[in-house]
Amino acid sequence: MTNSIRPQKMALIVAQRIVRDIEREGLGPGEKLPPERVMMETYEAGRGTLRESLRFLELQGVLSFKPGPGGGPVIEKPTADNLATTLTLLLQFDGAKYQVIAEAREAFEPVMAQQAASRITPEHLAELELSVTDMAEGIDDVEVYLDTNRRFHNVIAWASGNALFGHLVEVMVGAMDISGAVHGIQYPIKRRQAVLKAHQEIFEAIRSADPERAEKSMRTHIDEYLLYASRKYPDALDKPIRW
Repeated sequence: MTNSIRPQKMALIVAQRIVRDIEREGLGPGEKLPPERVMMETYEAGRGTLRESLRFLELQGVLSFKPGPGGGPVIEKPTADNLATTLTLLLQFDGAKYQVIAEAREAFEPVMAQQAASRITPEHLAELELSVTDMAEGIDDVEVYLDTNRRFHNVIAWASGNALFGHLVEVMVGAMDISGAVHGIQYPIKRRQAVLKAHQEIFEAIRSADPERAEKSMRTHIDEYLLYASRKYPDALDKPIRW
């Protein structure tokens, strides 16, 4: 048993060392790692262990592999998609329902809006305003509505100044929209207009640097979504999460 576990453990240790060296050397997306033989010497690892380490980093979105002569491992920046896959699988194997995503947003997003009201940058504020404007102009198009809704919540999460919130909301908002569509949740024009009004109120609170109002407006917005979904589509909230 020990012999079967050790290579996996060594591969993880080597992967962690590779990531630390990427950070220490200031390497960024698009840059290549050294040739295999050089890395084998640097990390004192066999070919099999090194390749397992690189495959692990590829699965985590840290690397991609460029084919052909002069190819090899290329550094990438992991995205929320990597987190979404892992989190979705964890929730699926826990038997979690779609309801848990809505409840998590209800807990997190008012705090994010509160922090964004104090910390938002001019750039994020401009992005937030644009998402509201685009939703208003494209309110008759459901696809535009879903896109601008994701943008709005994502900007607030990142504007909170907390990177963990940013990644979590990218995952949760995307999962809510996708799962909602799969399970039959519809967004008729009346509902879209109500969401637009809520976004406008939240935006004004954040622009006014009013944390208390921003928190309250966001809480009301998320609560209204839960009420809408539970009344109109109760079965959808009870559906199991699937990858």
